Amino acid sequence: MNGPDPSVRALRALVAISPALDPTIETVVCIPCFRRPQHLRRTLESLAVQRTSRRFAVVMVENDASKSESVPVAAEFLTSGKFAGLCVIEPRQGNCHAINAAFETALQMFPAATSLLMIDDDEIASPDWLEQMVRTANATGADIVGGPVFPEFDDERKRGLRRHPAFAPAYDTSGPVPLIYGCGNCLIRRSVFTRLGMPAFDLRFNFLGGGDTDFFYRCMRLGLRFHWVAEAVISETVPKSRTSLKWLAMRGLRIGAINYHVQRKATPTLWLRAKLTAKLLAALPFSIVYAVGVMLTERERTIAMHPVTVAIGSALAALGLERTSAAPP
Repeated sequence: MNGPDPSVRALRALVAISPALDPTIETVVCIPCFRRPQHLRRTLESLAVQRTSRRFAVVMVENDASKSESVPVAAEFLTSGKFAGLCVIEPRQGNCHAINAAFETALQMFPAATSLLMIDDDEIASPDWLEQMVRTANATGADIVGGPVFPEFDDERKRGLRRHPAFAPAYDTSGPVPLIYGCGNCLIRRSVFTRLGMPAFDLRFNFLGGGDTDFFYRCMRLGLRFHWVAEAVISETVPKSRTSLKWLAMRGLRIGAINYHVQRKATPTLWLRAKLTAKLLAALPFSIVYAVGVMLTERERTIAMHPVTVAIGSALAALGLERTSAAPP
């Protein structure tokens, strides 16, 4: 495995650490943090009450060097002894920078770690989350384990959006799966990073999003095994701003753009890229037909709209007309 560039590692500042840090710990939870200190508090509280006998550490990465609002919360939990771990600042902003920093720090600081989990700083782990994830990885030998993230809406009137593809989990039942798509609830074996090398998350997806989708697609192409644990539940706080028609439409466009760029990486020749563009353009009318069918069965119009916005996003990206800065986080 190629390690992180020493010059990159030197940019990161260690800003909080627990009194005792045991390098023999085998399980590490990684949390990228960005301007959500109150949500991070709820995340850390859920980790502090995990029902497991396994020793684990927590690695937090603050990705806002100017304000560093997550650091006091991280320091409070680390110094209180609720769990072991550390917090570093990654000064280069962007989702992929933060996630790479989390995994690289965990691998470096905990050389015996075999299971690296990730949870976002606006998510809450169910009490048996960590135990379910690690136990499944050990029992199945899977390289990557995923679990559901269920939305908790600030506006209860939006509960119908639970079925929207932007919020609904990829699978309903536990078992082997061909792929998982997001890292908001995942476990990755150390050996995976050895196979893929560093940096694990492609920086070309840093602001577009989809670095996790690209990462897992690369894992799939290497023949790595995925497993889903429906019981390893995480809940996610969804603010009102993320339930608007505009946000959901932009989300669909961004997913379409991500899908194009992930597939484009696997098309090294001009001919293959031309075929991919033609396929994505041809998918647009089919998405409209599909959306009409969904409209007849779903009362929530944004669910029916989603396949069309995804197809439009892919087509625009294929034509070089995407606006990555407009994509919502």
